[in-house]
Amino acid sequence: MRWVSALRWSMIAAMAGLALGGCMRRPGPVAIAQPSLDSMAYGGYAGPGPAATAYAAVSAEPTYRLGAGDRLRVVVFGQEGLTNTYAIDASGSITMPLIGAVPAGGKTTSGLAAAITARLRNGFIREPSVAVEIESYRPFFILGEVAAPGQYPYVPNMSVESAVAIAGGFTPRARRDQVTLTHPEGDAAVRAVVPLGTPISPGDTVMVSERWF
Repeated sequence: MRWVSALRWSMIAAMAGLALGGCMRRPGPVAIAQPSLDSMAYGGYAGPGPAATAYAAVSAEPTYRLGAGDRLRVVVFGQEGLTNTYAIDASGSITMPLIGAVPAGGKTTSGLAAAITARLRNGFIREPSVAVEIESYRPFFILGEVAAPGQYPYVPNMSVESAVAIAGGFTPRARRDQVTLTHPEGDAAVRAVVPLGTPISPGDTVMVSERWF
């Protein structure tokens, strides 16, 4: 029964190969929940390290420029008196204890964190560690032929179409294929006629015009 023995050894070898393959298989991606700034500040956080660096890389929005009306959560690790929510005022600044007004308009969250760190290091805290995240964005505006024109809170990843929906939809006289979008750019504004799928940013103004019959 030599062929039976050979078949048995072939089966054993195949099963061993499958077992080894399962052991050597790489694990799939694992989703890791990122901590909030407050939990990092008050939940036993021991200072900036790899975890803080990874969190900042995930949470920061490097292309978004702050502006008046944005509300920010500023955490100065180990300093409860400085950690708070701050609103950017009409002059483009936030006002913090010890260091007073800090220009924020036009900066990214990481840029503002660096500015606050520099201020605190200048005679207040020896080695400050600061993180900034956006708590809520400045509003957008929608005008013209919508049911409820006005000012509305901005939600990330909004489009013109979703802005119209928030404002109650088009009026019967509205032009429904395109709108005029005005985007503030520094001290100027960029205006363009765009389709409904165009993304909008905080502070933008959407103008829905009347259609021509």
